[in-house]
Amino acid sequence: MDLNQLTAISPIDGRYRKQLQHLDEYFSEFALIKYRVMVEVEYFLFLGEKKFLKIAAPVKAHLLNVVENFSLEDAAEIKETEKITNHDVKAVEYFLKNKLDECKAGHLKEWIHFGLTSQDINNTAIPLSWKHSVEYDYLPAIINLQSAIGKLAVQYKNVPLLARTHGQPASPTKLGKELMVFVERLENQIQLFSYIPFTAKFGGATGNFNAHHVAYPKYNWIKFANEFCEERLGLQRQQYTTQIEHYDTLAAHFDAIKRINTILIDFCRDIWTYISVDYFKQKTKKGEIGSSAMPHKVNPIDFENAEGNLGIANALLEHLSAKLPISRLQRDLTDSTVLRNIGVPVAHTLLSVKSIEKGLDKLVLNQSKLNEDLDNNWAVVAEAIQTILRRENYPQPYEALKELTRGKSAIDKKAIHQFIAKLKVSASIKKELKAITPNNYVGVNP
Repeated sequence: MDLNQLTAISPIDGRYRKQLQHLDEYFSEFALIKYRVMVEVEYFLFLGEKKFLKIAAPVKAHLLNVVENFSLEDAAEIKETEKITNHDVKAVEYFLKNKLDECKAGHLKEWIHFGLTSQDINNTAIPLSWKHSVEYDYLPAIINLQSAIGKLAVQYKNVPLLARTHGQPASPTKLGKELMVFVERLENQIQLFSYIPFTAKFGGATGNFNAHHVAYPKYNWIKFANEFCEERLGLQRQQYTTQIEHYDTLAAHFDAIKRINTILIDFCRDIWTYISVDYFKQKTKKGEIGSSAMPHKVNPIDFENAEGNLGIANALLEHLSAKLPISRLQRDLTDSTVLRNIGVPVAHTLLSVKSIEKGLDKLVLNQSKLNEDLDNNWAVVAEAIQTILRRENYPQPYEALKELTRGKSAIDKKAIHQFIAKLKVSASIKKELKAITPNNYVGVNP
């Protein structure tokens, strides 16, 4: 069968293609080839700027136009050459040499890929595409989601909520504050993520500029490479490498995304639970079906889908961050096939973000259910009462409240107030204690 959304093996290129197709700008085979072409051209032009060769303005313009308007037909031409060379980067080199022939600059052909090994191109092209995907897609998506959760937190800032520790009723909180927990966690991880540099390897066959140095032994190739990577590509060059990048900072990126995904899994499960206990209703859409058998169902599928996709993403990120920094001696090829999959966990992650945003937009607060749960759990004010009694130096207040409330099922307002009435404290203290309710015993937050 021909490849289309119904025949694709991966749901990323099948079921979810419409939501994620923009990622092909960074992670497809076409994107990899395009970024390789871009790096090769930038390197060739940089050699010209450093006076190793003279590049006429029309030649420069022609090459920049090749990069700017790189097409599927161009990529297909390179793939055809690869069938002969059995080497993907060499095919890019031959493609660009042909482009020089087109503009009557064939005498400059051997400056294409001068002194380089294929990993000088791969380990700049892939980090550059990764950088762009993070800056243009991933981080904006996470920041926008954090903002959406933050807006809900503000909206529900003063909504009392029965807390549950170990799944059991606990000291009340506020719904807005519980959402802010996730806003702060995401903010901290986004900040940590921003500290991790985008790094590249550029140093020849085994990282020592052997070929460059033997050709021009008096030239400062380390300075050249640092300037090229940092000023032309916006990447931080690793100073000591084998043939390949050591991928430690890339692994750190994967681990950072994994931590953010773990936070989002936690968030999905909490919202799912709030929906399950009826704290949130969900907006319905005409024509949608929740269950093929039960007509009444409105399922929290967006948060479930997000949780599932975040789990897949994290499993892949775990492998990527554990595998890529390991390579036998000066290089083995195990990184090559693995690197072709770095877009997959990003795709699953961004799909999850879209699902969470969709789910958040459906939420409708069920205030009456929150109030009902608070009113049915007056035992949670026992902590407040015993603490005030401690302040007043009342004998064994914790034990007295424990005896009253622990394991009891019928602790209501009446039982609490009867207990307060029998306390040997002043009338003003009793008044203070009776003013405490599950709705107002919510503490303080910024």
